[in-house]
Amino acid sequence: MLRATLTLLAGGALAQALPLLLGPLLTRLYAPQEFGAFHLFAAVAGNLAVVACGRYEFALPLARTPAEATLLRRLCGRLLGLAAGLSALGGLGWAWWSGLGWALWLGPAVAVGGALSLATMWATRAGRFQALAVARVLQYGGAALAQAVAGALHGGVLGLVVAPIAAQGLAVLLLWAGGRARPAAPVSAGPPATPAAPVPTLRTTAWQFREFPLLNTPHAFLGALQDTASLALIAATLGPAAAGFWGLALRYLKAPATLVGSAVSQVLYPQLAARGPGPTPAARAAVRRVMGLLGALALLLSIVLAAAGPWLFERLFGAGWREAGELARVLAPYIGAHFVAAPLAVVTMAWGAQAWALRLALWGQAAFVGALALGLHLGGLQGAGRAVSLAMLVYFGWYFWRLATWPCTEPIDPPTAPTPESSP
Repeated sequence: MLRATLTLLAGGALAQALPLLLGPLLTRLYAPQEFGAFHLFAAVAGNLAVVACGRYEFALPLARTPAEATLLRRLCGRLLGLAAGLSALGGLGWAWWSGLGWALWLGPAVAVGGALSLATMWATRAGRFQALAVARVLQYGGAALAQAVAGALHGGVLGLVVAPIAAQGLAVLLLWAGGRARPAAPVSAGPPATPAAPVPTLRTTAWQFREFPLLNTPHAFLGALQDTASLALIAATLGPAAAGFWGLALRYLKAPATLVGSAVSQVLYPQLAARGPGPTPAARAAVRRVMGLLGALALLLSIVLAAAGPWLFERLFGAGWREAGELARVLAPYIGAHFVAAPLAVVTMAWGAQAWALRLALWGQAAFVGALALGLHLGGLQGAGRAVSLAMLVYFGWYFWRLATWPCTEPIDPPTAPTPESSP
């Protein structure tokens, strides 16, 4: 697990280094209003792409046989085609209603985003961590590089929109170029298939893993919708420039969580899934160790942001972006908690607790948007940041405590067989 995590961290570090290094250039090539429009488009596209496969791709590590995994992949492909087509129609309507030509790219953005999620989980099942690391470099580093080129050519919002689509497309090609993925070891989630067992079909496979579309899809969709609603609310209240400050701040503040969280979750999920449904004492102890290590790193990150956020943003992105740095300072507690929580979403999937996770997420998303609206009303952008940090500290604190104390499926100290001396 450590070696795989370090491989993904190395690729992720390089992937995030390019956007961070090119960030000061991008903020001088694009205006805050252009960033605001791009972040709104990216939020809408991400909202749709995250559920484009019905979340069936996240069932791949749980598939017991290669045939079952292949059926899941085929099911994801059909759902993705439907989602991409509907998104293309939505983008056409958005462009007609708003007169913004870049909205026509909504369909391609959803198509490549969903395809990348599917390819990532297929490679995760097979343990192809080196390919995942390289794909992440293409996805994030390639997008930033292409945005810089587009900005130098005065590409405007269209350049910001198309560059990530092209980079994700290259990452998808890389992940599928390795040929047929090696099947993962069978999961101890049920009895092995026998020759007399019914041959699985798309319909039976869809029904077997129905919790993913029924429970995980609304969870993921509402989580992404939180970002979309936040940007729309800020833009409507304070204007597109404020949305640009919020979008840029969260984009760079969440970069460490994306880097570490993706690496940890892609290794942790198969490890937990292989133990079967529900946490064992060893699995719960592993989750506690992950939370403790991430918590220490999150505390350091929060202290740095609170102490030097405005100075860092002004020096890196220019004097016009100091307000984003002020926002980073008040968002520091939320960013720290999110850093710990980012890789833990796979825990409830592996433990068969998606219904509980959905209920909790609904409360968290309501608290986030409610705190944002109240903060905007009382104190503008800075007030919104303070209110969100306070609400999310309470929410994530409860979430961490519940995972750390989750009941195990087997006793901590199983009884031993009686010895002859102690037998009655």
